Amino acid sequence: MYFSAATVAAFAASTAAYAIPAKRDSGISITPHDKYSSSVGVLGCKIDTNRVAYWPSSVDCDKVCVKVSANGRSVNLLKIDTSGGAYDISYDAWNYLNTGEGAEENPTMGGGIPATYEDVDMSECEDLLKTDDKSLAFTAANAMNFVSSCKASDSWVGNNFSLFNIANSACTLGEDERCEYPDLSKGNQPTCPHQLGIQTPMEGEAVQDISYGTGKTVKALQ
Repeated sequence: MYFSAATVAAFAASTAAYAIPAKRDSGISITPHDKYSSSVGVLGCKIDTNRVAYWPSSVDCDKVCVKVSANGRSVNLLKIDTSGGAYDISYDAWNYLNTGEGAEENPTMGGGIPATYEDVDMSECEDLLKTDDKSLAFTAANAMNFVSSCKASDSWVGNNFSLFNIANSACTLGEDERCEYPDLSKGNQPTCPHQLGIQTPMEGEAVQDISYGTGKTVKALQ
């Protein structure tokens, strides 16, 4: 995937004003989301997919961790995908805020729950990261535009990302191996032990979604 230096610079400039996470206490209505996805290529097998926020706003290079509170309970979530306008959160997180129990233990159904949220320091979401170095892992073949724009600014993602040769966010294809970020003066393709974007079926790494209403886990396909 090719991207120009101008594109990276423009994106970096647009996010520079948000370099410091700002705490907010905003009233929203949260709804359940039972299929993992990430518009910027975060690998679901490298995070806790039961703690993800799917917000209307674009994914930010700094404001990646958000605290959502409802019914006297709170959860910390990774904001790594966008929605069409709803404030969706992972089904398990929604169920916990609704009942105090996880979606596998006591699955429930329903609509929006009144809640508040605030952006918090990424250290509060550290336990949601499964990489050894607590970096945020991206698919090397498809996330370079976002990663490079964040790296061009002094942002949390730009300083704390990793690239893996896994072809999709659901972690069903590729090789579970780290790739090196490229020298952009020579090209924009990460270097991996195997061919970048390899489509080898992966065993045991696929994201497991919790089905809405049943609490049963199913293998993610995308």
